[in-house]
Amino acid sequence: MPGWSCLVTGAGGFLGQRIIQLLVQEKDLEEIRVLDKVFKPETREQFFSTQNLLEACIQASVPAFIFSSSVDVAGPNSYKDIVLNGHEDEHRESTWSDPYPYSKKMAEKAVLAANGSMLKNGGTLQTCALRPMCIYGERSQFLSNTIIKALKNKFILRGGGKSSTANPVYVGNVAWAHILAARGLRNPKKSPNIQGEFYYISDDTPHQSYDDLNYTLSKEWGFCLNSRWYLPVPILYWLAFLLETVSFLLSPIYRYIPPFNRHLVTLTASTFTFSYKKAQRDLGYEPLVSWEEAKQKTSEWIGTLVEQHRETLDTKSQ
Repeated sequence: MPGWSCLVTGAGGFLGQRIIQLLVQEKDLEEIRVLDKVFKPETREQFFSTQNLLEACIQASVPAFIFSSSVDVAGPNSYKDIVLNGHEDEHRESTWSDPYPYSKKMAEKAVLAANGSMLKNGGTLQTCALRPMCIYGERSQFLSNTIIKALKNKFILRGGGKSSTANPVYVGNVAWAHILAARGLRNPKKSPNIQGEFYYISDDTPHQSYDDLNYTLSKEWGFCLNSRWYLPVPILYWLAFLLETVSFLLSPIYRYIPPFNRHLVTLTASTFTFSYKKAQRDLGYEPLVSWEEAKQKTSEWIGTLVEQHRETLDTKSQ
């Protein structure tokens, strides 16, 4: 089926760039168009942006729409819940009102509901959604911020996620899942099983806490975990509740943003991991990059950050 074209939104982002790198290797792809816009983390803006894209697809008779969702749309809703190797049939849904999980959830619902919509040329729109785990890899802004803060703190990584158990996923593997989803929706034999479905995307990265992941990726460069004592999770949770209450009470006269909230405490203290078996079955997904290779690539990139910012720190100290 030659002659197809593809539009990648968020093309300049962490994941978008990786998707484009793989798309250019697709033999029957004639054209790649890119759209890069920074959206504020507000529910209305992200939701209506997705709605506008869906309507544009219908008017332009674009046959397939793949939504980059997040595991956050599934929770966790409580740090007491334990989910190990969860799967799509469990139909988990986040109950948080925080902008990121809520906007992702609503946008994903709109995308999946649009599956089967009639296109302007009489065709049918086919949609699916991918829910990657916490994504790591080279050029991760979150990881970059963590490393830079640690450099300013004598190579000590800030903790806080030691109580968590997650299965992070390498960015290259998430991008690969998008390529396979695009192939699948264009394949008449595979498409009926993919349309209107969502898929958890993980890989063979070991299940571990967020703190342990940061340490494993950076220890080669002399980083170490903070050994200080942290408040127990239940106390942190209720402290977050008090901070949120203060923020609400002050909102008419002052915009106070708490340093952390209950959603963040829950994320960093939960056991929340998912299997990629459904993606394996329907999309033919297998991780393109092994854990060892992903770890090496990410560690080497962290090394470049160390050299870059060490020079900056040395200059400031003179």
